[in-house]
Amino acid sequence: MKADNETLLLRGLAKNDRKAIETIYREHYNLVQALVLKNNGTAEDAKDVFQEAMIVLYEKAKSESFTLTSQLGTFIYSVCRRIWLKRLMHQNRFMIAEEGELELIGVEAEVEEQEQHNHEFATMEKAIGSLGEPCKSLLEAFYLEKRNMQDIALSFGYTNADNAKTQKYKCLMRLKKLFFSTYNSNA
Repeated sequence: MKADNETLLLRGLAKNDRKAIETIYREHYNLVQALVLKNNGTAEDAKDVFQEAMIVLYEKAKSESFTLTSQLGTFIYSVCRRIWLKRLMHQNRFMIAEEGELELIGVEAEVEEQEQHNHEFATMEKAIGSLGEPCKSLLEAFYLEKRNMQDIALSFGYTNADNAKTQKYKCLMRLKKLFFSTYNSNA
């Protein structure tokens, strides 16, 4: 079924169908962005690399002789990785192994690893969403806003920083429980 959807997406891309292009972006851009950011790039670099890969994919999709022999995400990731490595080598930001060969992990393994990370992040977002107040706000204040416990105690009405710290711990344990119950039920 997935292969049929991917074939439809490629046909849509070849016809400049906006929905197909948006679907490809939505389903595959995050993997590419993570690749570029993890390897000395910026969000802007990731956009450029993905755009170049979309042009390659568009040209392939327009070709009558092109047959996709892997999953679409694997193909896009592989093209993007090649583009990004060439840029890094051109900018002298990538070290070349002995005899000019690049030391790389297989694309399939990298894609799987990144998809696993995306799954874990989505599960964490779901757990945070179901955490409830004041835990959600308290954890965001500490971990995202980097506020100190004294400031949090004042904002949340705790008698002192130690009480705020105790409550943060309880909230963190509750979040952990929510995360693993969701994670294990989806595994």
